[in-house]
This record gives sequence, C-alpha cells and structure tokens, in this order.
Amino acid sequence: MPEDARVAPAAPTSPPAVAGGAGVGAGRAQPPGKTKPPRLPGESRWVAALFIFPAGIWLAAIVLYPLVYTLIRSLFHDGPVGQATSFAGIQNYIDIFTQSDSFEAFKNNVIWVVVVPALVTILGLIFAVLTERIRWASAFKIIVFTPMAISFLAAGITWSLIYVDQPSQGLGNAVLTGIHDTVSPSAAYPNLHPSTQVTLLDGSSAKGYTTKKQYAAGAPAALPFTGLDLLHPPSNAQPAAQPSGKGLTGVVWNDFKAGGGGTPGKVDPGELGVPGVTVQALQGGKVVGSTTTQPDGAFSFPGLTSGSYTLELPASDFSAAYTGVSWLGPTLITPAIIIAYLWIYAGFAMVLLAAGMAALPRETMEAARIDGATEWQVFRRVTMPLLSPVLLVVFVTMVINVLKIFDIVFVMQQPAGGNARYANVLAVQLYDEYGNQQYGAASAVGILLVILVIPAMIFQIHNFRKSQ
Repeated sequence: MPEDARVAPAAPTSPPAVAGGAGVGAGRAQPPGKTKPPRLPGESRWVAALFIFPAGIWLAAIVLYPLVYTLIRSLFHDGPVGQATSFAGIQNYIDIFTQSDSFEAFKNNVIWVVVVPALVTILGLIFAVLTERIRWASAFKIIVFTPMAISFLAAGITWSLIYVDQPSQGLGNAVLTGIHDTVSPSAAYPNLHPSTQVTLLDGSSAKGYTTKKQYAAGAPAALPFTGLDLLHPPSNAQPAAQPSGKGLTGVVWNDFKAGGGGTPGKVDPGELGVPGVTVQALQGGKVVGSTTTQPDGAFSFPGLTSGSYTLELPASDFSAAYTGVSWLGPTLITPAIIIAYLWIYAGFAMVLLAAGMAALPRETMEAARIDGATEWQVFRRVTMPLLSPVLLVVFVTMVINVLKIFDIVFVMQQPAGGNARYANVLAVQLYDEYGNQQYGAASAVGILLVILVIPAMIFQIHNFRKSQ
C-alpha cells in the first residue's frame, strides 16, 4: 500500500463550546453536590409566596401581633381599671422578683422544673424496664397509662379529695393514720380530764396527771375523771368497781353517768370504768411500778405492799389522736400537687421509653451478656447510651410542660383556702393578675414565660433535626 494512502490517526477534538463559557473548563460537568435540581414546570417563588401569604397573615394575627402587643403592654403601669398609664420600663419585670406573691410563683416554677422532669423520666424508665420483665405487661401499661386519659380538672378534684385533712374523708390521711396507729397506737381518751368537782389530781393532758397525795397498800385510790363518750363508750368498758387484792390498788372511772345523779368522788351504780389507762407508781420521783386499768377501771400493784406512793397517769393516755398531716398546708401543698402530676405523666414517659427500648438492637445486648456483663452493666453501658435520645426527648418535653403548668395547680388550690398562694406558679399568677385588671403585670409574667420556654423549644427542635 502506498504511503500516501495510509490513514492518519484522528486528532483529538476539542470539547464543544458551552454557551456562556470559554476554554476547556467550560464544558466540564459540575460536581454532584453543587448541581441545582431542575425546577418543576410552573414552580416559582412567587407562586409559593402566594399560597403561603394567607397562612402568614393568619399566623401574624394570632401569634405575632399578640406577642408584640403583650411585650409593649408589659412596659406600662396599670390604672385603676386596667388602662395603661405611664411608662414603667422594666419595673413590672422587677416586681416579679421583689413582690412576695409573684416571687413565690417564680420559686415554685423553679422547683417544678428542677424536680418534675427528672422524676417523670426516672419513673417512666423504671416502668418501661418493668414492662419487659414482668408478665401481663400489656395490662400493666394500661393501668399506668390510664391517668393520661383523665383531664387535669378531674385529676385535680380527685386528688383534692384524697388530700382532705379528716381521716374519715381523705384517703391519704386515712392510710397514714392506719399505719401510725399500727406502729404507735394513739391515746384512747384525748377528751378525758379530772373531775372538776373533786380536786385530787394536778397537771394537764399535755404533761400528764399526778395525785396530790400519796397512797399506801390497803388504802385504795379513787381517781375520778369525766369526759368519756357515753354515747360511744369503749366496747370493753364495764361498770366501775372498787378494787380488791393485795398491794397498792385503785380505780379510774368516769364520775358521771347518763341522766346525772350520784355523789362526786364516789363510785356510783351506772358509772363506767375507764379501761386501758396506764397508771404509774412513783416513789422519790422515780417510777417503781406501772400497770394498766381493767375493763372496770380497777388497777393494782401486787408487789407494792409497803410504803407510800404517788400515782401518775402519763400524758400518753390523753394526747390528741393522730389525724395525719395537712397535705394542702403551707409546707406540703406543692409536693402534694407534684405527686398528682407524676401520677398522670409517668405513663406518658413509660410509653415513649418502652417504644424506644423495643427498637434497640438486641444483638448488642446479647453480645455484652456473652462477654460476661451483668444485667446492671448491660443496662448502664449498653441500654442507657442507646436510649439516651429518647430520654432527652422525654426530659425536654417535660421541662416545657412544667414551665407552663396551670390547670392542676389552679384546681387543687381551691380547697387549700389561704394556703393556695404557697402553690402558686407563674401561669396561675398571670391568671390572677389578669383577673384583677393588672394587665401590665400580667403581660410581664407572660413574656417571662415565653423567654423561659423558648430555649427549651429551640433545643428540642435542634435535637429533632439532628436525629433526622
């Protein structure tokens, strides 16, 4: 083949020019991360804005405008009927921390934020773990979660009835009284007192009663009292009788009978003995003997056959009966309301945490057990770290909830009367000041609540985005 007929290799062609570019680099494909997705037909920012505009106007009307107006109103003093008067600056905000009622509300809000979210999260975690370890887990979940289906109004009324002071009405004090009387029985005769017609005893129900004179064996001591409930006497009480037997003896009886009559200081027919009263014999200021009266009120010290003795009935015979505690009093009203709140929200935390535990990789925990880890080590080193995002969601959600707590506090304050202010929180304080036409002060409390809630909400939103 002749040389001039050989086919020369094709020269490399330059890339086609791209409109708006020059040189070789103009035709290079853009990196995938920098390419813009193609715009759909009809898609436009103006179209999007047109559809968003009505919702934006509505949002501004119901959220933005009230917020701005509240902020401005909080900077003015209040007139007699709630009208804004002179410019106050930040005085309304200072008053929150200087006036006793509003500062009490702020302090209680701090207690709620510090205590309640942690307790709800811990209880929810305990219940969630139990649902994986016990039989009838579904029934257990239903029982624990049921309070969430009850309104705060109904829950507040229910717990207010539980916290009634009288043991005969309030379940809380009925339980406490039963436990107390089992461990340390209360006195049976808080209303019993020495007969005023015969002055044989000195003292008081708080200190006990002591005989004015001394008694020896063979000279029975008659100790008359009054105040026994004759309509409902002790079931084992019998007609009083003069004591008999050796040693120091005596009788404690109710020196009065239904219908009256009889001689003061003397055991008359129809008068009841006082059973179960402790009587002590003292000699030289020291207790040398102790006994208890019989159903007919008689008592004896068979071993005390010589000498003279002073008789004493200690204060434990007459002290007031234990009636429980004042749940809605100044000291316990906030903890009492917190208990009711925990009863409601522990089920909420349990459901979220139980769902989180159900999604954990079981093979990781099994691998830890195979490596020799105990159940506590598996829980602390494996389960807790994997469950931490859910724990954080529950905790932050509860922080937001308790910052604006209102309804259950307001309901349970009603039976507390004058002690209601000791349970005040910021939302209730806002309601009270608004009702009193103190709109500037109420607006300041509202803005403070917004300021306190915003950081928790931002953190929650950031956490959701991070998890996604």
